[in-house]
Amino acid sequence: MRAEHEVSGTGGASAPEPRREDGCAKGGPEPRPEDGPKGGAERGPAAAAARSRRFPTVTQDTARPEGGGRAIPGAVSAPARQWPMLSVLAATAVGLLTTAVGQPRIGCLVIGVALIAAAVMRRVLPSVGMLAVRSRFTDMITYGVLGVAITLLALVMEPKPWLEIPFLESAVRFTVR
Repeated sequence: MRAEHEVSGTGGASAPEPRREDGCAKGGPEPRPEDGPKGGAERGPAAAAARSRRFPTVTQDTARPEGGGRAIPGAVSAPARQWPMLSVLAATAVGLLTTAVGQPRIGCLVIGVALIAAAVMRRVLPSVGMLAVRSRFTDMITYGVLGVAITLLALVMEPKPWLEIPFLESAVRFTVR
């Protein structure tokens, strides 16, 4: 039962390629005798992927980020498996509470150090659970840059900054004038 299409002579457009019974385009790879009547479909998706090098038209799933698996095997309770993410969240919560009770410099330092620790964990640990959001490199850069920026802002915070950056005062005066 082959579907035959004719090429129309109007407008220069051609009809889609005719298809065989197994759904492949006519002239495409012929099924081998050892594949059986379904053309290898009973072997699973690996056989279908080996036949075609085209990207699928519909994406079935997304890939997990590198290191996005469980940090501890599945026999352990769920919170313990996500200890890297929970440790960063706990440190951030401590930093926010410290800021809320009137110590903004200490609180921002704790938050910045928590983000730097997240970048280090993302680099060192093979599996960090939900702390893995993007690729390993992107996560490390994102956590590291944000952590360093928050830490530096906490160190130069007024009044009485703990870190003096020579050009910062003149830059602020120039922009605020």
